[in-house]
Amino acid sequence: MARLPRFVLPGFPQHVIQRGNHRMILRDEEDYWFLWGRLGDAAAKFDCDIHAYVLMPDHFHLLLTPWREDGIGKLMQYTGRYFVQHINHRYQRRGTLWEGRYRATLLDPQALLLPVSHYIETNAVRAGFVAHADEYDWSSYAANALGIEDELISPHAVYRALGDTATERQRAYRAQVDTGLSQALIEHIRASTNKAWVLGDERFCLAIENKLNRRARPRPRGGDRRSAAYRRSLQQAATLH
Repeated sequence: MARLPRFVLPGFPQHVIQRGNHRMILRDEEDYWFLWGRLGDAAAKFDCDIHAYVLMPDHFHLLLTPWREDGIGKLMQYTGRYFVQHINHRYQRRGTLWEGRYRATLLDPQALLLPVSHYIETNAVRAGFVAHADEYDWSSYAANALGIEDELISPHAVYRALGDTATERQRAYRAQVDTGLSQALIEHIRASTNKAWVLGDERFCLAIENKLNRRARPRPRGGDRRSAAYRRSLQQAATLH
């Protein structure tokens, strides 16, 4: 079956995950810095703003806004190509490094940009690597929550709206991270990203469907109970008994 095109709208943020084909793709600080650098190069080259990230030993997450239709695809292709060359040369290995295609979900920035940012930056906490996000070196938490300079990060307008000053924005951001995400929202983010559905409420998904002329969310289980077609199917079934 042919793969459906990804949901891409320039100016709309996306959550992106790339998983490694082995348990460990990042082995030491040199590997982390190399990947961090290639991501920065690619973001500048292909017109993408990165708002949040985490680099884990066997995968990485990005929250970024593309400003051209092929921006994310080009960024991931460029980063992947140079990083694989680095790893293969350094460790004298061959073959693919990635588990498969990167996974991505277009998301509603007003409702979900900050929760997805928190989800990304607390990945190491959920994995049991650290007790708090500020203890993990390879994420954007230090930039967004503590104001430590990170050349990879371009703050989104939703983040800038957290306060009039950098200190206010950082304080508000830390408070939100400390409040935590519900398990339901965590599962929703995971499912939408893994299955490539748009991440947002019904209103937002409908707007994306109208823009792109394709379904942006899974069909309701058991049929859409509000639709005339579903009601007719119930009536037809009733006549058979």
